[in-house]
Amino acid sequence: MEVQIHSFANGNPTGNLDLSEDIFTRPYNEPLIHQVVTAYFAGGRRGTKANKSRAAVRGGGAKPFRQKGLGRARAGTIRSPIWRGGGVTFAARPRSYNKKVNRKMYRHAMCSIFSELVRAERLVVVDSCEMSEPKTKALESVLKNFSVKDVLIVVEDVTENLYLSARNLYWVGLVDVATIDPAMLLAFEKVVISKTALARIEGQLK
Repeated sequence: MEVQIHSFANGNPTGNLDLSEDIFTRPYNEPLIHQVVTAYFAGGRRGTKANKSRAAVRGGGAKPFRQKGLGRARAGTIRSPIWRGGGVTFAARPRSYNKKVNRKMYRHAMCSIFSELVRAERLVVVDSCEMSEPKTKALESVLKNFSVKDVLIVVEDVTENLYLSARNLYWVGLVDVATIDPAMLLAFEKVVISKTALARIEGQLK
């Protein structure tokens, strides 16, 4: 299949690029994508939350009062979860939230996402994403040529000029091929990607 290549400077078509049909024409597999994105966010959790159970709270070794004869509910420790200053019932412990995702599943999910971006005309391929100088206004005027208000720019390597130009635009995301993730691709209305970055991604997904 073919997609148009646009000039990054003015948005005009400059040619066509052949893409692998095996990668860019797959059906949208929502359950798989949900699983992969959930695993991605779960892997980002610190998992350091902790509470003290009744066993971990200091003190409470002695029985606070005798068992019978006072008319009160029996108690064996002042660190019971129902007492003030007591431990927490089902206390949280530090743990890992990581979920296993097979490489084959991850690749299939990424292929499915890119296929949907191509089908919905949300993927814009450009010749390059080079900025001659670090100027936010210049990048903003360039992106207006593509009629986008919420865009992710994907490049092979992020240059300093491009990074400085994009960092103050709240509606622009910037990522290189090495750090791209499925959640990021789904979060933006359009994805502007350089042809070299797309070729590298295509090679990784084969």
